[in-house]
Amino acid sequence: MRLLIFGYGFTGRALARRLLAEGWSVGAAARNSVTRAEALADGLEALPIDAVADAAKSASAILITAPPDEQGCPGYAALAPVLAQGGARPRWIGYLSTTGVYGDHDGGWVFETSATAAMSIEGSRRVAAEQDWRRLGAQADLAVTVFRLPGIYGPARSPFDRLREGTAHRLIKPGQVFSRIHVDDLARGLEASIAKPRPDGIYHLCDDEPAPADRVIAYAASLLGLEPPPTRAYDDAGAMPALRRFYRENKRVSNALAKAELDWRPIYPSYREGLRAVLAAEMSRN
Repeated sequence: MRLLIFGYGFTGRALARRLLAEGWSVGAAARNSVTRAEALADGLEALPIDAVADAAKSASAILITAPPDEQGCPGYAALAPVLAQGGARPRWIGYLSTTGVYGDHDGGWVFETSATAAMSIEGSRRVAAEQDWRRLGAQADLAVTVFRLPGIYGPARSPFDRLREGTAHRLIKPGQVFSRIHVDDLARGLEASIAKPRPDGIYHLCDDEPAPADRVIAYAASLLGLEPPPTRAYDDAGAMPALRRFYRENKRVSNALAKAELDWRPIYPSYREGLRAVLAAEMSRN
């Protein structure tokens, strides 16, 4: 079995680690020298972009994580021709999107059937990329699955890093919550989907407890034995514009469908279990 990853980074590395341990071979598109070095160090085959389409011909599964830009999804541009022509027939194609495609729901629940109403350029680009991949799947009879994901965290990418650097913020907006997922739970969900390909599938992979970001920061600080950063009102003129934009969207993301169809459950059902696991992993490496 062989996995091809277009966009080798945090999530791709977590999935590759799991599948390599099970005897898969894994190749990753390397768009620069840094990605190439990382892929080789992790035991993967590093593929130049002009070799990706040919590599797809022997892939059992393809994961696309690279975000779209103004030209669209770069993975789609590289792989669509060979897939559309039948030159590659993977059993599973996974496209990582974002829950940002739903826009704001004033704290209400969103499901895979909820209408998309992106509020940002990035979210609109994700909607367009989803449509491209789903259309290709239908036309070429391929099992393309879209994963709409919330914030992803794990070792070396968590509130601990910002707290240690002194860059963590605690904005307060009454009723505001965010969904999130530990990267290992995400990788497990992707692996479960690979085992059960579903044409034109859409899943949310997230934990069970949407929560305010300020509460997560405070809990992370308590685990480090630090005082949490002072709170600041969401509409405070001194708050960073990028953070204020982030807080425009408020929704709770349901993971019920992934649980029902993929027989998947998050090992870290809330940020509390997840952050404790991140800290333990970081301490074991030191």
